[in-house]
Amino acid sequence: MDFKTEFKPETVQPMEIEGLSFDIITEEFGPHSLTDEQYKVVQRVVHASADFELGKSMLFHPQAIEAGIQAIRNGERIICDVQMVQSGVSKPRIEKFGGSTHVYISDEDVMAEAKRLNTTRAIISMRKATSEGEGGIYAIGNAPTALLELIRLVKEGAAKPSLVIGLPVGFVSAAESKEELAKLDIPYITNIGRKGGSTVTVAAVNALSLLAQQQ
Repeated sequence: MDFKTEFKPETVQPMEIEGLSFDIITEEFGPHSLTDEQYKVVQRVVHASADFELGKSMLFHPQAIEAGIQAIRNGERIICDVQMVQSGVSKPRIEKFGGSTHVYISDEDVMAEAKRLNTTRAIISMRKATSEGEGGIYAIGNAPTALLELIRLVKEGAAKPSLVIGLPVGFVSAAESKEELAKLDIPYITNIGRKGGSTVTVAAVNALSLLAQQQ
């Protein structure tokens, strides 16, 4: 392949590109107190975002990794707040264990109920998700209102997620929703501050499914 620029890529082989990226991340990330498995999640978050500050702001409940791996291996649901998260999750690895991915935010009944109550579809989608069964990994990367509603449902005993990956991005309630999540005594993966997003939430889910596959 002939690149019409003075700069030439180090490699055009996909696996080599990923390997080189991880080498750079390890070198630049520096010393840390993360466990090996936590670091694998953070590494993929940094790989997805090229943001070391975001990676270093990550928080893990002590049982988060184990809970996430077990949920995947048990074939539990992956509930996503938006389609972008669902689209990015590696479905073959989830389906290998009998799991499936779900997103409810565009369901007709969710949209109708949100309009009736004059509230966000994200809130109603969490109510629908939790009404359909206990457990599951909740992967929230876009909507702080979805995370806050899930937290409310957990506090009231109406929701019992196996793991909450709460990494919404934004200026309105994003940082605050993650602060509230970190107060709960349930398995969670989150971060401090406004940064986050669907791509990094996907990275965290995919890191867990790789760990589940390796064990």
